[in-house]
Amino acid sequence: MVKSMTAYARAENKLSWGSVEIELRSVNHRFLEMNLRMPDEIRAMEMAVRERIKATLIRGKIDLVIRLDLQSETNVQITFNAERAGQIANTLHEIDKLIYNAAPVNAVDILKWPGVQDNPKIDLDTIQTVLLAQLDTVLEELIQGKEREGQALKQLLVQRSTEMRKVIEQVRNALPEILQAQRQRLEERLQTLKAEMDSDRLEQEMVYIAQKADVAEEIDRLDTHLDEIARVMENDGAIGRRLDFLMQELNREANTLGSKSIANMTTQASVDLKVLIEQMREQIQNIE
Repeated sequence: MVKSMTAYARAENKLSWGSVEIELRSVNHRFLEMNLRMPDEIRAMEMAVRERIKATLIRGKIDLVIRLDLQSETNVQITFNAERAGQIANTLHEIDKLIYNAAPVNAVDILKWPGVQDNPKIDLDTIQTVLLAQLDTVLEELIQGKEREGQALKQLLVQRSTEMRKVIEQVRNALPEILQAQRQRLEERLQTLKAEMDSDRLEQEMVYIAQKADVAEEIDRLDTHLDEIARVMENDGAIGRRLDFLMQELNREANTLGSKSIANMTTQASVDLKVLIEQMREQIQNIE
């Protein structure tokens, strides 16, 4: 199944002791790269979080933000260090004497100082259980978003592949006529040399030139690569790199078609194919 590397998911869980909010973003990247932002209180859980993400995602640059609020509920009792608060208040009072027209400091400001307000003591195992369960929910939502975006990308690739097949078929149908016209031109140009060249040698040269101009093999390989693209898009797992490789092969055949062109029609077909290939390549950069 085609999955995009671009997706977003978020979930918030409110409990009696606080709330946990997880925000997950994913963008395209060659490998799996994780950037985690989480409170220091739960930094010990980082490895478990990374392992959970690694077991679910294959490629992409992942930005994970975890917000933990241990006092989000109104029924949580607020406690503070009275001695610490007194020290801060006295220090601020002494500083006020040194500052002209000092701004007043209220009790809420003092509560925000480190060490003044005591956070409720919550069992870390309880937090980790809730956190990992919520992370699973966010990852599932992210994957669903990746799949929806992937289906849209797949439709674009199928459309471009269909257009390429039309161009290929036009070249295939026109190829006998193109080769016949080329042979006729060669015969006309070499008519004056018949007296000077052996007829067998002349025929060999004409066959050689016709073979160089024959693009039937390139046309067949283009069809084969498009068949492989259709097959790969039905596979599970990471398929982006395989599709990117097939784009290189398609582009190689399209270039060869242009370099061997002996008619405006095949030259234009080569250009059209390369435009479609580039459009497909741009979309494939977002596929996992």
